[in-house]
This record gives sequence, C-alpha cells and structure tokens, in this order.
Amino acid sequence: MIDDRFFMQEALALAREAAACDEIPVGAIVVNPDGVIVGRGFNQPIVRRDPTAHAEIIALRDAALQMNNYRLPGCTLYVTLEPCVMCAGAMLHARIARVVFGADDPKTGACGSVIDVFSEERLNHHAEIVGGVLAEECGTLLSGFFASRRSRTAVA
Repeated sequence: MIDDRFFMQEALALAREAAACDEIPVGAIVVNPDGVIVGRGFNQPIVRRDPTAHAEIIALRDAALQMNNYRLPGCTLYVTLEPCVMCAGAMLHARIARVVFGADDPKTGACGSVIDVFSEERLNHHAEIVGGVLAEECGTLLSGFFASRRSRTAVA
C-alpha cells in the first residue's frame, strides 16, 4: 500500500527548497505504480522567469523524461498545495491516475476549492483526488512564507 504521508513529506522537502529560493513554497513529486519517485519539482517561476514553472509542471517534465513517455498512466502526483487550472490540465494530459495534495487553495484551487477540473464529465480523463494530506504542515509552511514576506515589505 502506498503511504501518502511519506510521499507528501518528500514533496514538503522540495517546498522548503522553493522557499530557500524565495519562491512560493510548493513542492511536487510523481510516483510510478511501483512506488518509486520518478519526478521532482518545486516552484521556480521567478528564478526561471517562466510562468509555467510550477512545482507540478517541473515534476511532470522530470517524470516524463525518466519514464521516456509523455503519458504517465498509473502514476500519482503529490503536491503540497491544491493544483491550479494550468497544472490540473497538464496532469490530465499526462494521464496521471491520482492527485494527492496537502493544503487547499481557496484562490486558485482546481480540485474543488474554486473549480473542479477533475470532475468535469466532458473531459476524456479523470483522476482520483485526495486532499488534505499533511494539510496543516503544508499550510503552515505557506502562511509562514507569506508572513515573512509581508514583514520584509513593511520594514522596507
């Protein structure tokens, strides 16, 4: 049986790498059906000057290279924050089987918080969604990052 908490801890470690780069701390991993991590990513849109450089997109690209296939059937993507519409769309195109996320995103969440891309019946692929895995740890990392950013701005 796959241990969602273990893999979310791996994604949290990547989120901390994003924070160290002064990026929004979101981390993601892709796990193949055998339980092996085949893709890793953390937010880098500022560093890369790329609006698509979200943790999920980077992890999907890494996994596709590792698996030598743009389709990732049977794979699970773990991410510390509920995916946005762009990332959800990429997961659909990659044929991700499961999406496991930590904290809800009430502003841009595409797994039910704002919109639910994965339940749209007219789309040709659907993934199982599991939310709230280590939600408190994921949310605390994000809120701490933004609090720190606000305090730096107030001092400047």
